[in-house]
Amino acid sequence: MEGMEHPVQPEKRTTREILVIYGDNPEAMAFRLAKAAGLAERIGDPHKSVGLKPNLVLARPASEGATTHPEIVRGLIRYLQEQGFTRLSILEGAWVGERTEEAFVRCGYRKLAADTGVVLRDTQRDRSRTYDCQGMDLAICDSALAVDFMINLPVLKGHCQTLLTCALKNNKGLIPNQEKRRFHTLGLHKPIAHLNTRLRNDFILVDGICGDLDFEEGGNPVPAGRMAAAFDPVLIDAWAAAQLGYTPGQIPYLGMAEQLGVGTADLSCATIRELSAPAPAAGPRFQPGLKVKGLAAFIQEDQACSACYAALIFALSRMSEGERRRLPGLIGIGQGFKGKRGNLGAGNCTRGFTASVPGCPPGAVEVLDFLRKQAYPGSA
Repeated sequence: MEGMEHPVQPEKRTTREILVIYGDNPEAMAFRLAKAAGLAERIGDPHKSVGLKPNLVLARPASEGATTHPEIVRGLIRYLQEQGFTRLSILEGAWVGERTEEAFVRCGYRKLAADTGVVLRDTQRDRSRTYDCQGMDLAICDSALAVDFMINLPVLKGHCQTLLTCALKNNKGLIPNQEKRRFHTLGLHKPIAHLNTRLRNDFILVDGICGDLDFEEGGNPVPAGRMAAAFDPVLIDAWAAAQLGYTPGQIPYLGMAEQLGVGTADLSCATIRELSAPAPAAGPRFQPGLKVKGLAAFIQEDQACSACYAALIFALSRMSEGERRRLPGLIGIGQGFKGKRGNLGAGNCTRGFTASVPGCPPGAVEVLDFLRKQAYPGSA
């Protein structure tokens, strides 16, 4: 086939560390993550071209849970420019039916580019070629393969079809619209896995500030006040799945990508390094959507950290309505419960309760398992 090339095998990945940071200043958090990861040293030659791939699936502000906060990209650009990197570009193509340029403007990226001098590349307008992605022919935009180093900047959020969208699925914005349509006819999971055998995932910085509960388009943001970074896209996606209350085995493209050599989905080999501790948000809370409001009706919150509260919200969302109704009362959460007694609690602050799941913050998978045992106490 004309335009076919043999795939370039991904660099062998040896880093199994996941960096996590909590806070409410995305720009400063991104800068600190990049520095802690030794990003400049990882890239090497400052003359290399560096691509930054956010999630701008549609023209909605990041506060609604669908798109990457521009402050995060600003923080990375500031870090890279201070380290002498000048060949920087932001690459993205919105989903089919949406104009990328409108997303650039409404999501704050047109202003960001003007402020920093970074180039914006709309991959919907790009040329593409077809490549053999380890046994699957896929069209990829030229600009995506022209950079020397690619930084993937996904939003950690739910998805109505694949359950999770994070690093691996975010690269769908680097293929032409006709290929995006074909991905859905192929079932999404297999082409997502194969696409990442060809595209670079040199560094991943995950926007977990307020990803959507279960839909790529946003509308039900769950404030978590955290970000994470890693060099293995499969490993960081396995970690992301756990934050939403899923195991890696429930996201088929993770196992497929692992088998293709893109990375590992085995979280037991990961080292989690937290650069800061969770704390109650200093600023105003996000305006929750109807789904999140409905789940919050099962919670008694007092000075809860965003990450802990998000784990509980995601766990509750994984339960059926019948399971939630079987819970023996409201679930206490937050620093206001330290040293107090109660019935049902989540997080270390409620360790004095009759039944509580530990963690600071606890994982959504562990919270989900705990809540189901409370709903069906005789089933364990």
